[in-house]
Amino acid sequence: MKVLITGGTGFIGSRLAHRCKQRGDEVVILAQINTPAEKENTEELKKQGLSIVLGGVAEKEVVDKAVGGCDVVFHLAAAQHEANVPDQHFWDVNVEGTRNLLDASIKAGVKRFVHGSTIGVYGVEMQGELSETSPLKPDNIYGVTKKAGEELVLSYKDKLPVTAIRISETYGPGDRRLLKLFKGIKKRKFFVIGNGENKHQLIYVDDLIDGMFLAAEKEAALGEVFVIAGDEILTTNEMVEIIAETTQVKKLKFKSPMWPFYILAVIMEKTLRPLGIQPPLHRRRLDFFKKTLYFSPDKSADLLGFKAATDFKKGSVETVAWYQQQGML
Repeated sequence: MKVLITGGTGFIGSRLAHRCKQRGDEVVILAQINTPAEKENTEELKKQGLSIVLGGVAEKEVVDKAVGGCDVVFHLAAAQHEANVPDQHFWDVNVEGTRNLLDASIKAGVKRFVHGSTIGVYGVEMQGELSETSPLKPDNIYGVTKKAGEELVLSYKDKLPVTAIRISETYGPGDRRLLKLFKGIKKRKFFVIGNGENKHQLIYVDDLIDGMFLAAEKEAALGEVFVIAGDEILTTNEMVEIIAETTQVKKLKFKSPMWPFYILAVIMEKTLRPLGIQPPLHRRRLDFFKKTLYFSPDKSADLLGFKAATDFKKGSVETVAWYQQQGML
């Protein structure tokens, strides 16, 4: 098949591109290069002989060019961590950019369109086990616009074979988001904010990609939304314990209350964001210590036949090995 991956220079997208090439697909990547990590990923993808179209999903002509002749679209491009841009930027990319891609896919006769959504659409107020039918209460502009983008995708289900997947916290080789966590624990500088009993349901990147492939293949996936998450439910404290064991150090026992960091995050957002400066600390960054989200596996298991194969201990070993190979840890 000919596959288009938007956001293909990012962590998940670049790993997906590699897996697609392994299985014999012709791969086209539509992406931008905004960070050193994306630059490194781009160079690696070029070495693999993959075609890269530089541009964003908000650029209609670029989107039309990238989609042409493709059988499958994996849409992962998004405005996500930017805290130094106006809210309109998130609408332009996560909603209108998605619309551009959907319309281009209809014109190109795309056979399957898999939209990468996020568990961020649930927000931080939701607690306990959630499912695809749980209420959505996004609490930041990223979650609000991803919810709108997801709804837009599903509104096209009578015109295009679409599927939306809500991606849980993802880690593994190639991930730099959790690198600070691994490095902090390894250097014994990381401490837990709050009580550390909030719960996570992470997914190893290759397990996620297996779920994405199923979403692009199964007839039962058409017009549906799925949560793709790992099997384990871990507290922040348990994650730290496993990483400390993997990196062969003793974790710090010191913990800090949440409130001073939350106040500092609000101050930084209100003072730095209007100046176009990325705040070093913002409220979304504290979600790691606040959110307690875990998910029913029933729908993805029943309709897709999906089951994650990698537990966090095994995945941490693979992740640490990659960090060390790259000289990052």
